[in-house]
Amino acid sequence: MLLAGDIGGTKTMLAVYAPQQGAHAPLIQKRFPSDDYDSLEAIIADFLRSLDQEPTLTHAAFGIAGPVVNGRVQTTNLPWVIDEQRLKQRFHLARVRLLNDLEAVALAVPNLAPSDMETLKPGRATPGGTIAVIAPGTGLGEAFLVWDGRQYRAYPSEGGHTDFGPTSELEIALLQFLHHEMGMEHVSYEQVCSGLGIPNLYAFLKHHYQASEPDWLATELALAEDQTPVIVAAANDPLHPNSLCQQTVRLFISILGAEAGNLALKLLATGGVYLGGGIPPRILPHLQDGTFLTAFSNKGRFRRLLEDVPVSVITHHQAALLGAASFGLAMMAG
Repeated sequence: MLLAGDIGGTKTMLAVYAPQQGAHAPLIQKRFPSDDYDSLEAIIADFLRSLDQEPTLTHAAFGIAGPVVNGRVQTTNLPWVIDEQRLKQRFHLARVRLLNDLEAVALAVPNLAPSDMETLKPGRATPGGTIAVIAPGTGLGEAFLVWDGRQYRAYPSEGGHTDFGPTSELEIALLQFLHHEMGMEHVSYEQVCSGLGIPNLYAFLKHHYQASEPDWLATELALAEDQTPVIVAAANDPLHPNSLCQQTVRLFISILGAEAGNLALKLLATGGVYLGGGIPPRILPHLQDGTFLTAFSNKGRFRRLLEDVPVSVITHHQAALLGAASFGLAMMAG
């Protein structure tokens, strides 16, 4: 059987698959809080101990947040080093493959059903055209798929760590705030366009507009280990949405749209752009209000090209796990 996993800075999902059942039907699946453990090996060992009957595992594939080099990765948002050979020896496996987490999400794209996506813009996809994937979650991941004549092949990148490029006076002020008030020497897209970045946007807007926050929100933010869910929930409140939180989400979406458009131009992604990660499904109504698509297409002479590029939100809640499982089962099949 196959052990597949999605290893992120916040959570780790592990699942067992039988080849005859396919990547959409895990036999067993469990979630673990990543920062409660000091290694992936410790989580796998806990997972196997928790099962009534330990499965006969022969292969493993994991999507991991971080650059994979020669079968080894220093995780981006965890103090872990993960090595294919060490996992192979520890758990007596025939083959182990580590994938960048966004490579895993990209691998899921050809396996998604229509119900696993929400279309922001249908566009006109070019058959066999390059596909871009951008995914704001804990961090900001980017990847792409290239048609090789028979199938799509996924490739990772670390594009989320490139320099943030402001596109408005407000965003210029944001960059200056992060440099001067928060002491950031290098401001990447991840620091303004991810779960890690949303509190930075909130702090900037509060400072920029000299805005006050209600006592209940100040208390929740002060007590929260992760402020992003608090900010998003306050923006989404159907009865009493908080204006400052709404502005934070709107700024986030504008930056995400601009960087998604950048990625589409760099890759000539005529096959479409897919938004992955945990944040887009939680702010879907905001993504549909036009802010994202305006920023996405605002590329001067290339506006017309980007207006034809389809854009969809991946709503499948385990896309990286699906991609890792799809890869692992193909690896088992030889």
